[in-house]
Amino acid sequence: MKIIKTIQALKDYRKSINNTLGFVPTMGALHEGHTSLINQARKENEIIIVSIFVNPTQFLENEDFTKYPNKYDADIKICELCKVDAVFIPDVSTMYSENEVQIIAPILQSYILEGFNRPGHFDGVLQIVLKLFNLISPNNAYFGKKDAQQLKLIEIMCEKLFLNINIVACEIIRDENGLALSSRNIYLNKEEKVQALKLSQSLRAASNALLDGQYDANIIKTEIQKVLDGMEVEYVEIVSQDFQVLHKCDIKNTIIVVAVKIGKTRLLDNLWI
Repeated sequence: MKIIKTIQALKDYRKSINNTLGFVPTMGALHEGHTSLINQARKENEIIIVSIFVNPTQFLENEDFTKYPNKYDADIKICELCKVDAVFIPDVSTMYSENEVQIIAPILQSYILEGFNRPGHFDGVLQIVLKLFNLISPNNAYFGKKDAQQLKLIEIMCEKLFLNINIVACEIIRDENGLALSSRNIYLNKEEKVQALKLSQSLRAASNALLDGQYDANIIKTEIQKVLDGMEVEYVEIVSQDFQVLHKCDIKNTIIVVAVKIGKTRLLDNLWI
């Protein structure tokens, strides 16, 4: 496995590849959710590149950029075990300079939900993803459905900027108790982890309501809120896959999204219907 730290070395490596290339961008602290992306990419491509870069432009002031978990040695080992061909690990000065071109995320999908709570966050996400796409030029790029709004915005960016990259949406990976895997789960203590299980439990309540024939969005949101009672809920919403608010669930075109704060940790979860 090749470890690449400079843009020139990445360009040289990319020139040597004539095979189908799959790309998995990450911020490190890899877990089974990431390995599921890598494994899917491994099945569908001849060459796999993983990037590990904690992107400063997607963090707001007072967020956890400086405290984001760093597990360099473990991440490299995981990539080796997953038979990754190359890992791109740049530093901030490699990816950014003082006189940067700014990327503005689509207004309709980026200033609601996560974007409302974290204004400018998605501008930074698209900025780094576009840079990585331009450097790596993958055939296929792999993203998890847990960050559903981010996934949608990356799809829109590829469409509107005419990027010839296939975005592959991968299923949410959960632990044995139903908690969606996230690098930020490491911040949770034992009591907070028990609290965090309410996210998946609330979505299960929504699923049960749908199975009972209930499609009214307000009623389903009420069922979710009952499970989350007593928690610091940032939002509960039911949207289409284009992230338009729905008043009635539309089968095969609905995402139920939930965000809560437990202690100092923000957690997201969702259910695709």
